[in-house]
Amino acid sequence: MFSVLSYGRLVARAVIGGLSQTDSRDYSLVTASCGFGKDFRKGILKKGMCYGDDACFIARHRSADVLGVADGVGGWRDYGVDPSQFSGTLMKTCERLVKEGRFVPSNPVGVLTTSYYELLQNKVPLLGSSTACIVVLDRQSHRLHTANLGDSGFLVVRGGEVVHRSDEQQHYFNTPFQLSIAPPEAEGAVLSDSPDAADSSSFDVQLGDIILTATDGLFDNMPDYMILQELKKLKNTNYESIQQTARSIAEHAHVLAYDPNYMSPFAQFACDNGLNVRGGKPDDITVLLSIVAEYTD
Repeated sequence: MFSVLSYGRLVARAVIGGLSQTDSRDYSLVTASCGFGKDFRKGILKKGMCYGDDACFIARHRSADVLGVADGVGGWRDYGVDPSQFSGTLMKTCERLVKEGRFVPSNPVGVLTTSYYELLQNKVPLLGSSTACIVVLDRQSHRLHTANLGDSGFLVVRGGEVVHRSDEQQHYFNTPFQLSIAPPEAEGAVLSDSPDAADSSSFDVQLGDIILTATDGLFDNMPDYMILQELKKLKNTNYESIQQTARSIAEHAHVLAYDPNYMSPFAQFACDNGLNVRGGKPDDITVLLSIVAEYTD
């Protein structure tokens, strides 16, 4: 009789998607990364998890799984500044804060803010600019908390459909919100947004939900329907399958970025803004692909 009742409870939970308030299991994210820099070095990471001028991190704490992506603004290269240093240091600082427990799962903006102000307080200024997106899964509450500044972002897929996604933040065409540190003589002349300007959201997730976090190099080259087609290749929740699918997505976006005849989302957006543009958008591409799973220590 006990086994029959237990089976009944499990079936009931499965029917409602695992969202029952009686579900005391902790959740976690199984995450894999892949990306490409514009220098064509496929899948090669710089120190600190950087693909070109993009950067990312994946961190685990007893209370939450936290991950993020950042896209260094390439225009700094014209002034002799390596754009990857700013985005890479920003993400490494976020990662350290999480591992040290200096964060609140429900406040991803706080992680971004603390990291940014640590960079501001460096004795030797770290010049540069970057977009940023932080995603936090609270293990016990089963809620996902996000903060997105600029045109990197995330989407959540359930049952083959996008059920949540970030909103892109642009000042004007191809000029996203960004965190910046400028030399004193250029302050006020360099576009700089506050971490508090990040778009925040919180919502429940279910076991099996797919979370894709990426820089604009992906979203500028692949519309949602193509991403969903790629995600159909994801057959289970083991790391190897997730890694293979993340690579497939990044590779597809990388190929499209250099197709001059492809009407990319970026080209469509440019046309909507009165520009005659066609083709993909060559850019650094970073993809973090996650699946919500039951937590195992």
